[in-house]
Amino acid sequence: MMPGLEVSPFSAPELLEKAKSDDPREWVPAAMPGVWMRPLLFDTVAGAWVNVTRLHHVGFISRHAHPCPVHAYVLSGQWRYAERDWIAKAGDYLLEPPGDIHTLIGMEGGSETLFWIGGTLVELDEQGNATGYADVFTRIEQAAAHFEAVGLGRDYVRRFIR
Repeated sequence: MMPGLEVSPFSAPELLEKAKSDDPREWVPAAMPGVWMRPLLFDTVAGAWVNVTRLHHVGFISRHAHPCPVHAYVLSGQWRYAERDWIAKAGDYLLEPPGDIHTLIGMEGGSETLFWIGGTLVELDEQGNATGYADVFTRIEQAAAHFEAVGLGRDYVRRFIR
């Protein structure tokens, strides 16, 4: 180690998690059957979260907007946005710019995608009216409730919080 370069005692501990967990209890059910989220990081300072979203539902998943950027990397399978003419496939990276509105569509065969989401996810109806939202704290609570229900305990969620 170089002199003067030391890990701060105030630094948060590193985080190493299995993105594609084999333990079904670690997959948090989303808004509809066939959609799950595997939490990896809840960044309570930056207001962001990272998860793997698993889709085993074909068709409409959700229409939503993000006021902050979203990064996505498709690990397996494919999905699309109704408003676009492309299909996101395994190995693809997507940057959703702030303010983007899109409708997530699940496709045959399912998919798993790593998402880094900053700020909020604003749920929208067909007319574009806000119907709900998710942020890092609602996602923490959703995961904590799930982990409690499946026997891992509410505090299991703390492993992902930084």
